[in-house]
Amino acid sequence: MIEKFLEGNKSFIEGDFSENRDYYRELASGQKPTVLWIGCSDSRAAPERITGAKSGEIFVHRNIGNIVRVGDWNFATILEYAIKHLKVDDIVICGHSDCGAIKALASDAESDEAYIPLWLSNANQARAELEKTEQKPADPEAQKVWRRKLEEENVKLQIANLRTYPIVREAENAGRVAVHGLYFDLDTGELEKIA
Repeated sequence: MIEKFLEGNKSFIEGDFSENRDYYRELASGQKPTVLWIGCSDSRAAPERITGAKSGEIFVHRNIGNIVRVGDWNFATILEYAIKHLKVDDIVICGHSDCGAIKALASDAESDEAYIPLWLSNANQARAELEKTEQKPADPEAQKVWRRKLEEENVKLQIANLRTYPIVREAENAGRVAVHGLYFDLDTGELEKIA
């Protein structure tokens, strides 16, 4: 597989890179993205592909379940760099359909894994919120609809978690940053604003 990627890189150099040499030369001297994108690590939801963005337009942080963990120093450094140094205008949290993390969160089965359940505990409140109004149905087709609601509820929870960081609250209150919740549907390719 690595050979395929190396061949793909050669095609990139011969094509887009050569055709837009001035643009890439400018990128080589520094980045100026306008958006911090917090998305899922799922290989089917690559931000630049689903938005049509060019290299250098999106500063990306991805993890399992597009989670914003409260009090996470690693994540705080991303926020600080994006807001203070890159001066992004927007922060996006993007969820997506058929999310494996949300399937695990929705599952009632015991897990023998050590790290994934611990990480997903940062999204437990999304399920609790949804279950206040709608219990998980037994029917598999109805469960798919319910999981989509859970995927969207998780985006809303992660926005709330994002706003626990003082740097985000201050930038948002000063009008320097806008926060958005997006949802990508793998079946239709559509990206929509949900929060």
